[in-house]
Amino acid sequence: MFRRVSEHFMPMFRRKAFLHWYTGEGMDEMEFAEAESNINDLVSEYQQYQDATADDEGEYEEDDGGEYEEEA
Repeated sequence: MFRRVSEHFMPMFRRKAFLHWYTGEGMDEMEFAEAESNINDLVSEYQQYQDATADDEGEYEEDDGGEYEEEA
């Protein structure tokens, strides 16, 4: 979701589309650059969590499940 927002935001920000509306209301152009950085950091952080989760799931699949076998 954040990646999609960033993909739509960047081209518009580069063209300064609609920027005059925000700067006219008191926002600074630097705030947009900071917001972009924050979104990119979030995307990276979530990607790390996703990669770590995928690695953990791989460890469980390799296990024989000996711990969970039912006693007869």
